[in-house]
Amino acid sequence: MTDKMDSNRPTPNLAEVRARIDGIDRHIQALIAERANFAHQVGKAKGKLVAAVDYYRPEREAQVLRMVVDRNEGPLSDELLVHVFREIMSACLAQQEPLKIGYLGPEGTFNQQAVLKHFGRSVHGLPMASIEEVFQEVENGNADFGVVPVENSREGTIQITLDMFLTSNLKVCGEVELRVHQYLLSRSGRIEDIERIYSHPQSFAQTQAWLRGNLPKVEKVPVSSNAEGARRARNADDAAAIAGESAGHVYGLKKVIMGSIEDHADNTTRFLVIGRQIFPPSGHDRTSVLVFVKDQPGALFNVLSPFARHGISMNRIESRPSHQAKWEYGFFIDLAGHVDDDGMKQALAELDAHAAEIKVLGSYPVAVP
Repeated sequence: MTDKMDSNRPTPNLAEVRARIDGIDRHIQALIAERANFAHQVGKAKGKLVAAVDYYRPEREAQVLRMVVDRNEGPLSDELLVHVFREIMSACLAQQEPLKIGYLGPEGTFNQQAVLKHFGRSVHGLPMASIEEVFQEVENGNADFGVVPVENSREGTIQITLDMFLTSNLKVCGEVELRVHQYLLSRSGRIEDIERIYSHPQSFAQTQAWLRGNLPKVEKVPVSSNAEGARRARNADDAAAIAGESAGHVYGLKKVIMGSIEDHADNTTRFLVIGRQIFPPSGHDRTSVLVFVKDQPGALFNVLSPFARHGISMNRIESRPSHQAKWEYGFFIDLAGHVDDDGMKQALAELDAHAAEIKVLGSYPVAVP
């Protein structure tokens, strides 16, 4: 019935439709300019602050983006609308001064994609050679925030990131979940030319089934990053790289032999945003804590039971040697809620009686799609 009714409607006049779109575009542009002016007024209301980082409020951004999702009735997806509004907020904030964001480089990595997803394109990205260097540059104040990988949905935890929190005083200020699509890229675009493939070991692990089925005899050369693999592969027709599509554009490997060759469609990497302070609650938050315990009976039970008693959900737990004393361990725990919540305060106070040390690594908004 609906199809028949649609067929009876007059065909729209293309010139009129385009004129209407032009009018909407002018209105959108005027509203964005108005929003930018009000954002500037917010900056003035806060007074003369030291740097761009003093104007940034991740909890407020998370609230705005959740409202975007709640209002969305289509036809555009939540993810696309969040991206649009993220870029608007990023541009408005950059009126004061662009944020400086350190990340595991070089340019073209998934780490850089995580930076752009979380902060938008109106920031100044600072590619670093290692996760340790990202922490160091944020601690020294040369970067306002850093973005570091912490876990992959298939390959598990990035241990070096957790180990850095054992000694660092930095705080977790946010999280980013990035769907990771692996591409087979080369200069020639011919799969039959490939004799070796460059990529990061994590990417080889995420595509091992595809490689066994399609390129079982090709040499696999591990490198420090996917972007480094793309850089090397651009110099020979018999070489290829497994990397994100953006790395191909950056390093001139514009021939995509095959896209989305990851073995699992839900392949996702979680990144942490690290900074120098804990921000106020956003209304939907996660708290990360590091609890040091001695090797004794019931240690893990004593760590977890206070959270259970106060109705706090545990999202993740990971143990690592403390690096402080023999047979002493640190438990990295992600919890639902903010450190300022009454239940969280009470649980942590109870836990203090059983733990050698408790470090609140951060309370931060749960990742917005």
